[in-house]
Order: sequence, then C-alpha cells, then structure tokens
Amino acid sequence: VQLQASGGGLVQAGGSLRLSCAPSGRTFWGYAMGWFRQVPGKERDFVAAISWRNGVTRYGESVKGRFTISRDNAMNTVTLQMNSLKPEDTAVYYCADDLPSPLQYYSAKTIHSWGQGTQVTVSS
Repeated sequence: VQLQASGGGLVQAGGSLRLSCAPSGRTFWGYAMGWFRQVPGKERDFVAAISWRNGVTRYGESVKGRFTISRDNAMNTVTLQMNSLKPEDTAVYYCADDLPSPLQYYSAKTIHSWGQGTQVTVSS
C-alpha cells in the first residue's frame, strides 16, 4: 500500500474526526489527491479533492460546509477534517492520488492509486 490513511474511528452524531493520508516511500503523484468513501453494497463515492500545487478544493454535495480538505506540502500529508458528522457519513474512507486536472466530481472508476481505507462510524 503506497498511501497510508489514518484517523478513523467511532464518534457520536455531531462530533468531529480528522483523517490523514500520506504516501509511503514516495511523494504524492499527479495534479490532485482526494478522499472517497464506500458503504457495503454501494459504489465508492467522491468526498473531496485538493490540487497539490495551489490548494484549490472541490467537495461532494453531501459534505459541503462540514468537511474541509487541506494539504501540508512540507509534511507531504493531506487531511480531511470532518465536522458535524451524521450517521449517513458512516463508511470506509479511502484516500487517492494521481487525480487528473481539472478538479471535478471524480468517479472512483477512473482512479487507480488508492490507500488502504479507514473506517468511520457515526452513531446516532
């Protein structure tokens, strides 16, 4: 696994979690990196993305105003701050890089560089 994701866990509705992603043995690839999430039996959905060079961001509609993606170029990490969590945010969260330009609502089917996933569970 070349991308290491961490920070998942169990939290009550309304709470916060912060996920981090860092490449192992390399730097981030490509124009942008992002987060996706997946629940059993459903497709992997786009959550957020950030361009590596200038920090431009894009969010999925369901997380706008609640989640914030950021990058630390010096530390070679990307963070997803998740606030006001809802039970429907429960999923396995995956980071990915080598996302192409321009920023968009990426389809997971077009992404080939994934981290191992981290479970986020939001209780009601």
